[in-house]
Amino acid sequence: MKVAKITLIVLSAAFLAVGVSTTSYSFHGGGVAECGGCHSMHSPKAGGSNLLIGSDQSSTCLECHEHAGDTGPSSYHISTAEADMPVGSPPKQRTPGGDFGWLKKTYSFTVRGTPNTDNGWTHGHNIVAADKGYNVDPDLSTAPGGTFSSANLGCQSCHDPHSSIRRTSTGTYVKPALGTAVAPIAASGSTGTIPGTDNAVGVYRLLRGLGDATQTGATFPAGVFVAVSPSTYNQTEVDNQVRVAYGVSGTAGTIGSWCATCHPNMHSSGNYVHPIDQSLGTGITDNYNAYVKSGDLTGTSATSYLSLVPFATNNGDIATLKALAKNDASAAGKVGPGSSDKVMCLSCHRAHASGFPEMLRWNMENEFITKAGVYQTTERGRTTAEAEAGYYDRPATKFATYQRVLCNKCHAKD
Repeated sequence: MKVAKITLIVLSAAFLAVGVSTTSYSFHGGGVAECGGCHSMHSPKAGGSNLLIGSDQSSTCLECHEHAGDTGPSSYHISTAEADMPVGSPPKQRTPGGDFGWLKKTYSFTVRGTPNTDNGWTHGHNIVAADKGYNVDPDLSTAPGGTFSSANLGCQSCHDPHSSIRRTSTGTYVKPALGTAVAPIAASGSTGTIPGTDNAVGVYRLLRGLGDATQTGATFPAGVFVAVSPSTYNQTEVDNQVRVAYGVSGTAGTIGSWCATCHPNMHSSGNYVHPIDQSLGTGITDNYNAYVKSGDLTGTSATSYLSLVPFATNNGDIATLKALAKNDASAAGKVGPGSSDKVMCLSCHRAHASGFPEMLRWNMENEFITKAGVYQTTERGRTTAEAEAGYYDRPATKFATYQRVLCNKCHAKD
């Protein structure tokens, strides 16, 4: 036992010496994981393909990223099992990307005497994961603003479980080709690890890039989208927010050009649409920093950051972004934008799913988020618990007595 402890200490010291934190390790470790975690040589899932342990690729991912019996936000889980969210109970996970469980939450309600239905599948990206009850979008055959087939949408569409893209000690992103030699991936690149000169780290969340192609031929940008997350990111935000520090890098720009792989016409030039990947400018920045809630413009840039309305910092330096990525009351995590920082797709949407249509971060289908100091629940067919969950457990008292939509965080028209 004593020998084992000494060996562990020596190994830990060795990893730290080359610039790799032992806290960064995970199943994927920044790149391809052990093959047996997803594939079975002799007993793969019947009816599946590629020797996967699930019926399809997303079902295989959710073997780990969904866990039946979760009682609250839990580590790397991004989907709540259906049995864990009965009628009236919200999904459990609070990752920055959102919980796919919202896709299974359909709400019925009446507006001015007219029955309405808020279908679950409108709440996010409808990944196909047959083993977990996730099905093809019944309304949209292709991605809005593009031609990507909804039938092909899965976790692997945006993430690469076999990712070989890496960030080197110089900050360069590379993908090895046959006949070339590159530094090996030693850890995840999601939490701001700086690699040593003889190793590299993976890219943020194993996202695709550097010209990767999807199953239907859409090609990701030549650059790589950059961001840094705190090491713990799946938590309630009733007290402390989780700030993912989104950045700007090379030809990938912000995540807008990356999302355009499948949604090229959503924000094409010439359309009267909301800008993305543009600098906020002085006016919007001043509004964001001053805005506290409806009727209250007394805020300051030192404490103005709101995870319900994030922005991209106009910087691709990992160390700079890591200093902003917080999950506690640290002052650095509260700082608002500067005029050169960017609006992006994720300023309004979550990447996976949310409690609201179009995977928006707040309810856009009523002028009020709260009215007379309470969430608008009966108007949207939700319980109070479900309404709070959509805002990551923030009580209604975090907002104004009559809080209007959060477009006003940037535009201050309320």
